[in-house]
Amino acid sequence: MRIKQLLISLFFALFALTTMVQASGNPAPSGEATEQSSEEHVYKSKSMAELANSFWKTTGINAILDTKDGEMTSEPAGHDAERPMTAFESSLGRIIMILIVFLLFYLAIAKGFEPLLLLPIAFGGLLANIPLAHMAGEHGMLGIIYNMGIANEFFPLLIFMGVGAMTDFGPLLANPKTALLGGAAQFGIFGSLVGAVLIGFDLQQASAISIIGGADGPTSIFIANRLAPDMLGAIAVAAYSYMALVPVIQPPIMKALTTKEERQIKMGVQRKVHRLEKLVFPIVVLVFSILILPESTPLIGAFALGNFFKESGVVDRLSDTMQNALINIVTIFLGLGVGSKLAADKFLVLETMGIMVIGLLAFSAGTAAGVIMAKIMNKFSKEPINPLIGAAGVSAVPMAARVVNKVGMDAKPGNILLMHAMGPNVAGVIGSAVAAGVLLSIFK
Repeated sequence: MRIKQLLISLFFALFALTTMVQASGNPAPSGEATEQSSEEHVYKSKSMAELANSFWKTTGINAILDTKDGEMTSEPAGHDAERPMTAFESSLGRIIMILIVFLLFYLAIAKGFEPLLLLPIAFGGLLANIPLAHMAGEHGMLGIIYNMGIANEFFPLLIFMGVGAMTDFGPLLANPKTALLGGAAQFGIFGSLVGAVLIGFDLQQASAISIIGGADGPTSIFIANRLAPDMLGAIAVAAYSYMALVPVIQPPIMKALTTKEERQIKMGVQRKVHRLEKLVFPIVVLVFSILILPESTPLIGAFALGNFFKESGVVDRLSDTMQNALINIVTIFLGLGVGSKLAADKFLVLETMGIMVIGLLAFSAGTAAGVIMAKIMNKFSKEPINPLIGAAGVSAVPMAARVVNKVGMDAKPGNILLMHAMGPNVAGVIGSAVAAGVLLSIFK
C-alpha cells in the first residue's frame, strides 16, 4: 500500500515539474502584443448612423448592388483557390442563377421532373448564391459536404451500391439481346469525346466530359475526379442536370424517330428468370471486370455488392438499408454538393456552358442511337421490339425506363413497357461503367 502511495506521489511530482519547465520555456507575450490583442476586442462606441451603416454593409442587397465590395468566391479547396468576384458574378449573375433555381423548383414540384434529384440540387444552388455567407467555402455546409463525398469519389460508390440493391437483372437475363441497346446508347459517350476535342479540350479533359453522354451522374463524378479534377464541378452539374431532365429531353427525340405504329408495338411476356441466375449474374459481371478492366471495378463492384445482397435473400435488413435509408441520405448530400456548383461564378462561365452544350448533344445522341438500334433489331427479330425501349439504354436508371413506359402508354393505353425497358437500362449502367474503365485505362 505504501509503495502504491509512493508511486502516485512520484507521478504527481513529475507532472508538476514538467508543467513548470514548460511554463518557463514559454514566456508571457510582450506588452505590445497584449496591447494589440486587447485593442482588437475593445468595443468602440458608434453613433446610430454608423451602426445603421454597418448593418447595411452586411445585407445581401448591398452585396448585390455594390459590385466593388471585394467579395470573394467560395471554394471547397480553401482560401488559396478563391478569387475576388467580378461585377457580373456578384450582381446580375447571382440574380440569374437564383431565377434558374426557382425554375428548377417549378419543374420538380409542379411538373414532377425527378424531384428526388432536382430539389436537393436546386436548393444547394440557392444556398450557394447567398451573398456573404460562403456556404460553398471550405468551412461552409456545402463545402464540407462536397469535400467529404464528391471530391473523393465516395458518394458515387454509395449511390452505385444503392442502385444495385434496387436493380432487378431479371429483364436483362430474360431478354439478353436488349443489352445491345444499352451498348448502342453509349454512342453518346464517345460522340461527346470527339466533340469536346474538336472545340478545344485536350483528350484527357474530353474523356472526363464524355461520360455525361450516358446521363450517369455517379460515373461522371468518378471519372472527372481522376482525369480532370478542376472540371469536376461543371461535369457533375451537367450530368445530374440531364439525369433530372430526362422526362423533358427524351420524349421529343423518341417521338421524332418513331412512328405512332412503332410506339404502339406490344411486346410479349418475358420468361421467368431462375433465382440462381440472378444470384450468379452480379458475380460473373464483377469477375469479368476484374480480369479485363480492373479500372471499372470500384463502380461495378459497388453495383454488384448491392445487387448480390438483394438477390441472396439472407440479408434483407442490409439490402433494405441500401435501397432506402442509405441511398436517400446520400442523395440529399450529393444533391446539395452538386448544387453548390450552381453559384454564378462557377456556372455562368464559358467552360461550364460549353460542357452543358456538349452534354446535351451527347445525351440526345445516345438516346437517338438506342432508338435507332431498336428499330433495326425490330426488323430482324422474330418477336416484336418496341423501338421506344432503346431510349432506356442510357444510364439514368430507372428514370429512362419510366419515361419509355409513359410514352408507350400515351401511344397505346395499357401497353406496359417498363420491365422491357429495364433490360437496356440496366445494361446502360454497366456499359457506362465499362466505358469509364476504358477511358481511365488508356491514361494510366
